[in-house]
Amino acid sequence: MTGMPMMRVGVDLVRVRDVTESVNTFGDRYLQRLFTPAELSYARGDPTRMPERLAARFAAKEATIKALGMAEHEGAWRCIEVIRTASGRCELLLHGRVRVAADALGATSLAISLSHEHEYAAAVVVAAVHRLPEA
Repeated sequence: MTGMPMMRVGVDLVRVRDVTESVNTFGDRYLQRLFTPAELSYARGDPTRMPERLAARFAAKEATIKALGMAEHEGAWRCIEVIRTASGRCELLLHGRVRVAADALGATSLAISLSHEHEYAAAVVVAAVHRLPEA
């Protein structure tokens, strides 16, 4: 496929309560499995907002997996990292096997939008891709 990129979209919605319950049940094991040190540092920066910040980042990881069409994604959580720029805007950094999957798809750019309010956190990821997945 050449010319204009094809757009792929991933969306995810997470209940903040579910993330809170997982943290309460599994503690650091859960946090270390899903989030990078930088994501945890940001979330812990405001303990009152930590659950919604973690839920938004979990939604971002799920939305990224959907946008990239990754059928096999177990263990990919920490390979997807949400960072905040100096302006406060969120961006995605891909590492390891997720970076390899994005490169194989020809994903030249990813855009992300996060939202959280009260009970829910949501994420939308749009990927510009230049290759069709092989059948």
